[in-house]
Amino acid sequence: MMNNSEAIFTANLLPLIIYFAAVLAITGAMLGGAHFLGQRHRAKAADEPFESGIVPAGDVHIRFSVQFYLLAIFFVIFDMESVFLFAWSVALQESGWPGFIEALIFISVLIAGLIYLWAIGALDWRTVRQRMDSSNSRS
Repeated sequence: MMNNSEAIFTANLLPLIIYFAAVLAITGAMLGGAHFLGQRHRAKAADEPFESGIVPAGDVHIRFSVQFYLLAIFFVIFDMESVFLFAWSVALQESGWPGFIEALIFISVLIAGLIYLWAIGALDWRTVRQRMDSSNSRS
């Protein structure tokens, strides 16, 4: 016999178990249906790399400079900070002046970080040769 707490636990857990089983059944049905109903032909060029309708020329494993990844990381960081500012702008009326001052401090830190990144050259993703060519053309 189940006591009262076990019955409540089972009653609360039963919908979750049913949902999980339904998700597994639907996923299995979709994957199984695609496997059994799908076409089975292999084209000669099926395993070739393909991008935007253009067959690539050369090696597909291109090594990019670390500066591209740095720029992407900076973009993600500043993009997430804009999400925080959007949330602050929604709650501007409730936060009042203390919230406004905190947002100003936050924006000041963002601007200081951007100035620092600009000063150390982290946002300049030209090659060394391009930098040398531009410095030679200035003099």
